[in-house]
Amino acid sequence: MFDTVVIATDGSESGSRAVSVALDFAARFGASVHALYVVDAAEIDASPEGLREDLHDALEKQGEGALESIREEGSGEVITSVREGRPVAEICAYAREHDADAVATGTRGRHGENRLLLGSVAEGVVRTCPVPVLTVRQLENGAEA
Repeated sequence: MFDTVVIATDGSESGSRAVSVALDFAARFGASVHALYVVDAAEIDASPEGLREDLHDALEKQGEGALESIREEGSGEVITSVREGRPVAEICAYAREHDADAVATGTRGRHGENRLLLGSVAEGVVRTCPVPVLTVRQLENGAEA
């Protein structure tokens, strides 16, 4: 039923629970795990021109670190990828390209509480992704689920 699960991460603390839940979900179904980090091109383009290269490098390094954390937490092989572009479009494209059965993501990312129920990326993925999307919220004060 679920053979391939994509974990979309931005490396934020609020996404850590989503990673754990997604890895457990994939393990229960014996699914392969793909972890994806998208360097947000709009964020880079909106920065001062003299800082863009440094910001790109910093975001890429953050992504590689986030993906390494997922690899370490996973019990099996985790296929990782860093892409650049618009996060919603890249996540949905990756899911299509890899014939994913589900995408998992946190409800809040690095930019925090700027949306009432879902962060803008999570909302966009839920609205446009061609496969089911598992959204996982970070619990308050580290409370158990």
